[in-house]
Amino acid sequence: MSDYDENQFPLGYLITVRCYGTWLHGDDRLSVDRHGLNIYGRRRRPANPRLEKLMLQNMQSQSVILSENQREVVNSAITEVCEHRGYKLRAVNVLTNHFHAVVSAQSKPEPIADAFKSYSTRKLRRLGLIGEEVRPWARGKSRRYLWKPKHVSRAIDYVLYGQGDFPSFDD
Repeated sequence: MSDYDENQFPLGYLITVRCYGTWLHGDDRLSVDRHGLNIYGRRRRPANPRLEKLMLQNMQSQSVILSENQREVVNSAITEVCEHRGYKLRAVNVLTNHFHAVVSAQSKPEPIADAFKSYSTRKLRRLGLIGEEVRPWARGKSRRYLWKPKHVSRAIDYVLYGQGDFPSFDD
């Protein structure tokens, strides 16, 4: 017998969304991309100063760094999305350049992350914390599927207490 539900949806998702312009392809933190380097188990794109410079030149606006007040608003918006849609928010951490959330829902993660981004943006604009022209979020999002209870626990621990290496979900 397996230790996870044989279900269409996992027990939860670890969703990460970055602020616009704060983590560019080519920088020394490494990244994944949509050109074959975003596949589980594959190496990440190596640091490339020329690519990072090109990405910086192609930016349409300034990088977005969230203030403490903006972070509180984003946290509140994520909580509201979960309450309104019936998602179980297990952990959330909004930092200056990204946020993490561990969420359980009978849904795919893409619309959840998109709702977090859109609700947060609307709320920040409504409160006058960003301008109408500001696009605070980078394109895309990271979604990790959490199939086992220990994976959910590791993700919650990472979101709340550890912003170092990503937790392992291999076992």
